[in-house]
Amino acid sequence: MKKVAPTDVSVFIQGESGSGKEVLARQLHDLSDRSGGAFVAVNCGAIPRDLLESELFGHVKGAFTGAVSDRQGKIAAANGGTLFLDEIGDMPLEMQVKLLRVVQERVVDPVGSNTSVDVDVRLISATHRSIEAQIDNGDFRADLFFRLNVVPLTLPPLRDRLEEMTKFIDHFALLYSGDRRPVQVDESLLRVILKYDWPGNIRELSNFMQRLSVLYPGESVSLSMIPLAMLPVGLQELVGELPLESQGISPNQEEDDSYMEIVMSARGVSAIGDTDLSLKDTLNTVEKEMISRALQEVGGNVSMCARILKVQRTTLIERIKKYSLG
Repeated sequence: MKKVAPTDVSVFIQGESGSGKEVLARQLHDLSDRSGGAFVAVNCGAIPRDLLESELFGHVKGAFTGAVSDRQGKIAAANGGTLFLDEIGDMPLEMQVKLLRVVQERVVDPVGSNTSVDVDVRLISATHRSIEAQIDNGDFRADLFFRLNVVPLTLPPLRDRLEEMTKFIDHFALLYSGDRRPVQVDESLLRVILKYDWPGNIRELSNFMQRLSVLYPGESVSLSMIPLAMLPVGLQELVGELPLESQGISPNQEEDDSYMEIVMSARGVSAIGDTDLSLKDTLNTVEKEMISRALQEVGGNVSMCARILKVQRTTLIERIKKYSLG
């Protein structure tokens, strides 16, 4: 990157969503001789197809309904600086033809104008798609790709950069700390973080660290401290497969429970129901028994059963399916 940045060559960045393609593009701009100019980013997949031409090339007054004044496009706005075309694989073919002329001729034709505008921009493109496959399918122009792909850079996914994980964690902890001490990740949590694939890459890790910074400001966070719902879905599944020790839970849980029973008994507190069941399990057992008994009394008539139990019929049907009551 440091070798490429000072030059004006076009750069083509490939990498999964959330892997940091725009961060890399900004670094290329900041390290270039164009750093004093504008860095203009355009997400080609986020702009509606019928607005993309006007957004990129600009338009003149009266070019179409609603064009009440001249408007400068993103390409002209980047004149003297860098234009970053993110998710260029989503650009429609008709726009690719117009962009090819910009790359070749260094001119822009605003919508509705008969006059071309000279532009001096450095082009950086990025995509999470396989452009080669799109070319084979006829969805991307090969001549445009060859123009943009002077220097290809590939950002590996976060799962292939685990040696950098602690640096990212420290960075985001500091970023989201505000005026508090940064949140810390203890060994039990770090172990599962390193085992997780992070399909959302650095963006997903950033969101997770921001969540921890809000919930546990300035604390050292262990895996056992975090409610399961506060973990990414894939991480929840991974945690469920880990032994108790890896979750930061005592392997002698039965001994701990026995000790608590003795303490509770000494204080005159008796156990409720089956001691092997949690509160949720106990409530489910009671609910299932009540529904089953009510159904028997009304001969399986769901509507009557719902009236007896004072619940919505749809709610009762969901419970009947949940408990397989037939």
